[in-house]
Amino acid sequence: MPSLFEPLDLGAVRIDNRVLMAPLTRMRATVPGDVPNELMRDYYVQRAGAGLLISEGTQISPEGKGYMDTPGIHSAEQVAGWREVTDAVHEAGGLIAAQLWHVGRVSHESFHDGGLPVSASALPYRNRTSVRGEDGRPVRVACPTPRALELHEIPRVVDDYRRATENARAAGFDLVEIHGAHGYLLHQFLAADSNQRTDEYGGPLAARARLMLEVTDAVVDAWSADRVAVRISPIGSFNGTEDPEGADAGLFVAGELGRRGLAFLHLSEPDWAGGPELDDDYRRALREAHPGPIVGAGSYDLAKAERLLGAGLVDAAAFGRSFIANPDLPRRLSEGLPLNPPRPESFYGGGAEGYTDYPVHGAA
Repeated sequence: MPSLFEPLDLGAVRIDNRVLMAPLTRMRATVPGDVPNELMRDYYVQRAGAGLLISEGTQISPEGKGYMDTPGIHSAEQVAGWREVTDAVHEAGGLIAAQLWHVGRVSHESFHDGGLPVSASALPYRNRTSVRGEDGRPVRVACPTPRALELHEIPRVVDDYRRATENARAAGFDLVEIHGAHGYLLHQFLAADSNQRTDEYGGPLAARARLMLEVTDAVVDAWSADRVAVRISPIGSFNGTEDPEGADAGLFVAGELGRRGLAFLHLSEPDWAGGPELDDDYRRALREAHPGPIVGAGSYDLAKAERLLGAGLVDAAAFGRSFIANPDLPRRLSEGLPLNPPRPESFYGGGAEGYTDYPVHGAA
């Protein structure tokens, strides 16, 4: 039976253990410019013992931004900032993937000079995002009704993903992960409740999945299939998106992505956001649809990860909040050491407190 603490091949890279750090929005980039900085470098280096670090969502363009102080990967300054992060992670013996992010409608006019965020369709929906308050701290505000992307704009969006991939290569990342989950742009096109288009990107499931697959093909073309992963969240309610056909959509996309020979499929499960735990019947169906490696993420602890790994339903597990609080999480799990509790009040925005000040086990 495989162990969380043995190596695994994920496409072009071989990871030393199967404890991955999930992508975690922390909102600490330098503004203006949304540039990665030394504090972010220190944060990732502290956690370089993960089998693979997956970066926080990193916007592929100014249009793709939806939260204050999140980093981008579309300017020379951002690429240079990320290069300092990746060089330091590699020096510490780690591997790191860039998560490519376009939030779509999960945004606010203040990020776009008063313009509306974009989505598959111009549908009102209930959701909020984080903007800077008068005290400099995040404040939650309602997202506006987006405008629908025009058909002629879609190739531009695909090219934004392509350029972001080229920038990720230049910045020294080992892989890229396309964010196709959690109610963001690609999920908005995939989901039946947020996509009411009547052109070739709307209607039947295969048409709604078209943008995600076109983006994947463009990203693969900009690098190679074994350097690309995709994250999906087929079941659950995320950022105002709750796809009534989500289970079928997840299996369809998993099959299409599996035929492309990607590094891995990253399954975000609904229980981390208060949804139900996935049942094993669905996990088995997903495994049948996708022959490549599957990374599971959700409310994972050691017992859940070991059970699913032992059953052959995942190949690795990505941990989120426990990695925030425990920079040495793989060691703590392997040696049965106690875990630091996370401090949710410092998850989003701020400085070193609640970010780089969590102790490793045994530190004075």
